[in-house]
Amino acid sequence: MTTRQKLFWVAALYFAEGFPFGLFMDAIPVYFRFQGVSLTEIGLLSLVGLPWTLKFVWAPAVDYWGSRRTWIWTCQALMILPLLGLAVITGADFTWTLWAILGGLALFSATQDIAIDAYSIELLDRKELGPANGVRVTAYRVALIGAGGVFVAAAGLFGWPAVFVAAAVMMAMVSVLSSRAPSGGVIKPHGETDQSRSLQDAVFQPLWQFLTRPGILAVAAFVLTFKLGDMSLGPMIKPFWVDRQFTPVQIGLVPGTLGVAATIGGALLGGAFTGRWGIFRALWVLGILQAASNLVYAAAAALPPSTPLMYAASAIESFCGGLGTAPFLAFLMSICDKAHAATQYALLSALFGLTRALSGAFSGVATESMGYAAYFTATFFLAWPAFLLLPWVKRWAGDEREGQRS
Repeated sequence: MTTRQKLFWVAALYFAEGFPFGLFMDAIPVYFRFQGVSLTEIGLLSLVGLPWTLKFVWAPAVDYWGSRRTWIWTCQALMILPLLGLAVITGADFTWTLWAILGGLALFSATQDIAIDAYSIELLDRKELGPANGVRVTAYRVALIGAGGVFVAAAGLFGWPAVFVAAAVMMAMVSVLSSRAPSGGVIKPHGETDQSRSLQDAVFQPLWQFLTRPGILAVAAFVLTFKLGDMSLGPMIKPFWVDRQFTPVQIGLVPGTLGVAATIGGALLGGAFTGRWGIFRALWVLGILQAASNLVYAAAAALPPSTPLMYAASAIESFCGGLGTAPFLAFLMSICDKAHAATQYALLSALFGLTRALSGAFSGVATESMGYAAYFTATFFLAWPAFLLLPWVKRWAGDEREGQRS
């Protein structure tokens, strides 16, 4: 398979991965805020998204049973059900039924993520990781434009039930497309067959490979903290726009569409820098820009309401977030063994997913207590502990360019 063909499937699959996540993280908080749901309850939505954090628990099943392609399209088809459920249940009442629907959406989405990430790691060579992660982030963000931009704007015109039905139709379409992806199985280590590879090997061997590497604790802490500032800021951005009296159409077009387009530009540029500089240098240079961009939202909250400043905050924070994401994802993929990609990558993504869940759950309480300006400023400082851990990250990155470029 050519690199161009590989990049096509990376783009298609990560669009499919990003769309339900965008609905959960971007569209549904706007929906709830317009329904009068409190910031505290919106923040607690992050806990419903715990399947994205805990997916490493069942990731070995994706490595062990069936093909990754089958896991992908099946989970996408199952997501149709909770989306149709959201079309008939009002967000004004936080009932157990609503929580169950959102939990089901998160569970099926997280499981498809496991399979897509493993499929991509199996598909790509190391030299393709930089460009592929630029494409990956771009496709993911295009999906966010659809979910958090176009669909939010459409809700202002056609109503939320119609939007959720349209989302269910979208998932049906991507499920059909994914079922036609090139067949991919599990790469067996050392010539093992399906019969000779035990479930115990599928569970413990990938974990043992990580736990026996020097510096694992520092690297785990880095994965936990590199996106901490971004993830602490993210859950409160859309409620902030609602509270600044912007309409669903404005929210859908600016942070939901133009902001995501800025992230795409940042991701493509970040992928190019990662390919040119190497993973380590890109992490610290682009990571600094990623952290500093949170201060623009802090300024927008501290100063009198200004539409141009809000637009600028969305563009700058989104662009810099894309810059930092590309080398981070390249680093995570580069340290996974292809034979155990589903389990290892799920474990890594669980670490920064834990950051998202815990910081998101706390974000609403903190914002109601501190105010938007003080909280957004605090997220800038939350980003800095990760940089103290970069010496250990450099050893794991194994980037040959580090010794060739200044």
